Amino acid sequence: MFRPAPWLALHRSLGLEPPPAFDDRPLAGHLALHAAHRPEAVAIQFHDRGIGYGELFTQGLRLATALRALGVAKGDVVGLHLPNVPQYLVAVTALSRLGAVGTGVSPLLAPGEIAFQLKDAGVKVLLTLDALAAAVLPRITDMPACLHTVIATGAGESLGLPCGPAPELPGLRTMRYPDLVGAAKADCPQTPVTGDDTFMIQYTGGTTGRPKGAMLSIRNLMYNPQQTEAYAGWSGGYDEVLMSAFPLFHIAGLSVHVAALRYGCRTLLIPDPRDMDFICRQLQRFPPTRIAAVPTLYQMLVNTPAFREVDFSRLKIALSGAAPLPLEDRRRIEAIIGANRLSDVFGMTETGPVHVCNPPMRCKPTAVGIPVAATDTRIVDLETGTREMPFNEPGEIIASGPQVMKGYLNLPGESARALRVLDGRTWMFTGDVGYMDEEGYVHVCDRAKDMLIVGGYKVFSVEIEDKLKALDCIAQSAVIGTPDTARPGNDVVNLYVELTPGARTRDEEAVRAEILAFCRENMAPYKVPKHLILIEQIPVTAVGKIDKKALRVT
Repeated sequence: MFRPAPWLALHRSLGLEPPPAFDDRPLAGHLALHAAHRPEAVAIQFHDRGIGYGELFTQGLRLATALRALGVAKGDVVGLHLPNVPQYLVAVTALSRLGAVGTGVSPLLAPGEIAFQLKDAGVKVLLTLDALAAAVLPRITDMPACLHTVIATGAGESLGLPCGPAPELPGLRTMRYPDLVGAAKADCPQTPVTGDDTFMIQYTGGTTGRPKGAMLSIRNLMYNPQQTEAYAGWSGGYDEVLMSAFPLFHIAGLSVHVAALRYGCRTLLIPDPRDMDFICRQLQRFPPTRIAAVPTLYQMLVNTPAFREVDFSRLKIALSGAAPLPLEDRRRIEAIIGANRLSDVFGMTETGPVHVCNPPMRCKPTAVGIPVAATDTRIVDLETGTREMPFNEPGEIIASGPQVMKGYLNLPGESARALRVLDGRTWMFTGDVGYMDEEGYVHVCDRAKDMLIVGGYKVFSVEIEDKLKALDCIAQSAVIGTPDTARPGNDVVNLYVELTPGARTRDEEAVRAEILAFCRENMAPYKVPKHLILIEQIPVTAVGKIDKKALRVT
């Protein structure tokens, strides 16, 4: 069914072939080696506190011992309701030792949303922040029966600050993290596991319907760093430094920190991704070899004078993901960090997460990259999903490889729709629309749900949003389609705009006229927005992507 993979020629020329063999050790196994070889090497840099690999491994053992005493066994689920604090990574280490399963619970969720995830995932023990335990958990009116223990920890505990009291929650055992771990021995043995065992259940925010728990195996999460390693190899000398402000409860944050710990890197843990001064101070103190961020963070960093004072001489790669990176922003970033270092990554929670990466040494700025090692990515027709599209013609992006999830928890129907067998292999139907060029580079057009049909023509919201970046009066924009009641099967183009501070001082109707005139001059008539809505601020998700779900319900 599928033509020969055109990107393999690039793989060979760039030294990306053959794909690496899977190292089947769990994360705790890698940390045990680091703790034995270089216990003093810093694993986590949290403010001024450096936590060495020996200390991290010991803390993970103590927590694993304590969780085992609470009845957590292989396959049991533990919720991690935490921001970016060291205890999150200690917990991931402990779960790896136990063969237990973690699920990241966003601190931004409302009480009812937390209850849904706890029940859906079957969480037995919840590790949470003391402030969240006091302010949010008591507001859960229907606590799931599966949950029996809540452990509260303090955000500054690693810095010597006290942890708050254990919350009083009816019907639940509650305790403080320092009391629990302080009394435990560091003697928990490694539970035997296989690559197919579930490591994490990561919930996809989605844009419609209930959140879905993607079951990610040890192989999914531990092999993905090996697949992307060839683009910028790890030194193995404990001298690497990673800066990532992605939240740990999100797949992007989880994956880059798992990779860093796997390879013995120092990771700069960023508690607040909006604090540019703090990020720049840390980067100045610890010059990075790797950066992972969303375009909006890069934009904020470039606008911060202190970012220009960072030593980027050791930087190997700067990853950008979760949203498109405009060409002008790419030029501004490269002017500071240097050429041939910026690399797009593309994927989703369900692909663990990366299945396409733009090789920095052979970057094509208009694309998101080529499939990573041991991965097959194709473009198929939107109607049946069975016919490969010709080069340069859009369709749905599908991916097959060892990083593709096991399925959605408790949702066999959704799993069957997302994971389909073609040519004897299982493919993840991503819902993203894009095309592939003759070299094998993937170009993303839109999400399938954000592709509009107007008069029989396809309208890609990203295309309109990208063109509008040329207008000085627009800070951000988002295109949303709604059904055209007058023409069934068609959509109405709705444009939401956040104005720049300067534009807000101008006459509103004059600004509207300027935007619509630009659209009429630079777009086909069917792409011109029918409705233009000016709003105070375009909503964004926790990782900086435009939240179109929030716009759809307004």
